[in-house]
Amino acid sequence: MSEKQDIHLKGALKLYMQWPMVMTVILIVMTGWIYYTDRKAGMLTAACVLLYLVVAGFLYYYNKSTLMRALVEFAAQYGAMQNRLLKELEIPYAILLETGKVLWMNDEFEEILGDRNKQDVNLAKYMKEINRGIFPKEEGRHTQVEVQFEEREYLAKLRKIPVKEAGGMQLSVKIPVESEYFIAVFLEDVTELNEYIQANEEQRLVAGLIYIDNYDEVIESVEEVRQSLLLALIDRKINQYFSKVNGIVKKVETDKYFIVVAKQYFKLLEEDRFSLLEDVKSVNVGNTIPATLGIGLGISREGYCQSYNYARIAIDQALARGGDQAVIKDCSGITYYGGKREMTSKNTRVKARVKAEALREYMMTSDYILVMGHKMTDVDSLGAAIGIYRAAVSVGKTAHIVLNDPTMAVRSLHEDYVKNADYPEDMFVTSEEAKEMAGEASMVVVVDTNRPQMTECPELLQMTKNIVVLDHHRQGSDNIENARLSYIEPYASSACEMVSEILQYIAEDIKLPAMEASSMFAGMMVDTNSFTNRTGVRTFEAAAFLRRCGADIPYVRKIFRDDMDSYCAKASIISNAEVYRHQFAIARGENLKVDSPTIIGAQAANELLDIDGIRAAFVITIYNGRCYVSARSIDEVNVQVLMERLGGGGHMNMAGAQFDHTNVGEVIYNIKVQIDKMIEEGDI
Repeated sequence: MSEKQDIHLKGALKLYMQWPMVMTVILIVMTGWIYYTDRKAGMLTAACVLLYLVVAGFLYYYNKSTLMRALVEFAAQYGAMQNRLLKELEIPYAILLETGKVLWMNDEFEEILGDRNKQDVNLAKYMKEINRGIFPKEEGRHTQVEVQFEEREYLAKLRKIPVKEAGGMQLSVKIPVESEYFIAVFLEDVTELNEYIQANEEQRLVAGLIYIDNYDEVIESVEEVRQSLLLALIDRKINQYFSKVNGIVKKVETDKYFIVVAKQYFKLLEEDRFSLLEDVKSVNVGNTIPATLGIGLGISREGYCQSYNYARIAIDQALARGGDQAVIKDCSGITYYGGKREMTSKNTRVKARVKAEALREYMMTSDYILVMGHKMTDVDSLGAAIGIYRAAVSVGKTAHIVLNDPTMAVRSLHEDYVKNADYPEDMFVTSEEAKEMAGEASMVVVVDTNRPQMTECPELLQMTKNIVVLDHHRQGSDNIENARLSYIEPYASSACEMVSEILQYIAEDIKLPAMEASSMFAGMMVDTNSFTNRTGVRTFEAAAFLRRCGADIPYVRKIFRDDMDSYCAKASIISNAEVYRHQFAIARGENLKVDSPTIIGAQAANELLDIDGIRAAFVITIYNGRCYVSARSIDEVNVQVLMERLGGGGHMNMAGAQFDHTNVGEVIYNIKVQIDKMIEEGDI
């Protein structure tokens, strides 16, 4: 009875139950008006209204308890119906406390969980994805998360509901008084939907381009009567390889192919690591040079045209990196496979002449030429910059070399130019001075690097549209993209070799001073390890040109001399080297009391290769709060691929990487992991 007395009507129902009182007020007002008009009629009306009040009041108070009881019964039936509807709702639905414990769930949710103990258990015990970490932080907000449970996939939608708003919910449980809110959870079975999406995704087509990247050299190395046979065998290898995965191959030119593969089979090619690259090399009909392929594949969800554009970008990247590799370009980035073989050097210098002519045209239309290499400048970078400086001066243009803090490796060379009265005081400028000179009429020439963040002053690349890149390193995914002229040749031994060739075409009978020729000769010696690494015919032709220009060998040798501290630091690195897997030398250079520990590390890595049985050497040094890795090999290990996996890059036999910390132990661990992985995958 007390519960009934506590029941209070409200809203439209309360107004409806009070209609007699409203009617009474209206009748009284009407009676007063009638009485004012006609007293007898007013008294009669007043008697009728009084009779109405007695009858209405009697009926209201007499039937109130019966009516309230009927309302309570209706509410109970409505609550039971609501509870039953929620309980039998086909959508899995559950109520969680703010701690994540299950408060209530309907039949569908119970059926999903099965016979597990569901009373007062945290739902994260069964569905780890539904935990307090993903609960909505604000009232009325929704969050959703994908849930994997018993080979089914669900999309869980969660909503935070305050307890004060749950008064209308008639559940068979009681929400604890101390709870401020609860979490409503809906589960949507998306297993079939995901299967359809996956099937549709796997049926999408992947566009690709295949080039025989050394076609001219291979054809020239075989007798003319066997050339057709050689090409037929290569065609057969390519067609057989892609026929295994239901691919389509269309030969568009003598040395170019267009391919189409379903994405579901494309994964098989990745797992196979594109063995076609090695299969084609086995084709031999008397050719002295094995054929190598460049493969570019593009994957895009936007459409097949975009996939083809990605394929073109990928094949350009594969060729720019030296060929003999597969490059996959998709929306998330670029992936590389292969690249074990060094690019074959071309004897023709037609490309160098074409690039030199284009460079001269750009120089003629510019007021200032700013030349910069990479950070922590070495002799090759500085020598190439000096060569471009001479090219600009030879065509009557003003040039400046951007150099902030000369390292120990180039300090003596830099001082010789500064002290020489034949060169202007502003031959070398800092980054801040270069920024003041940069503008629409200026040109920036980048040498010995193609990565924007590695340049001496990355901001210069955003201050002018006239950018030229000259480099001999393989391109990565973060290369300088807005260059008007890009001359990247991975086969070249050094940037100084490339610039030496360009100088011979930039102007007729160019006069190269002996000091500049010596600087470029020194750069070639550094990157070739005294002409013992990555040298070709054109390397020695460039060296001969510099020698004719007056390159002074004794002067070059003096440039390379170390002081006693540097020599002791190098000896310290070599003495603490460990040999991993009986063939990889790994050394650390810590607390080195020298100005440029990275240069010492690179020199130590080269000397470690002189040890019998060592296939590759890795030296880790610390400089300015960062770890630097110098990786070197002779011909058996592609350290460039290994360093790319660690975020670096370089050449097949000379590469490096940087880390934003000084934990040498962690770097060594990562190097060992990548060595193990490459051995398992067959890359070593």
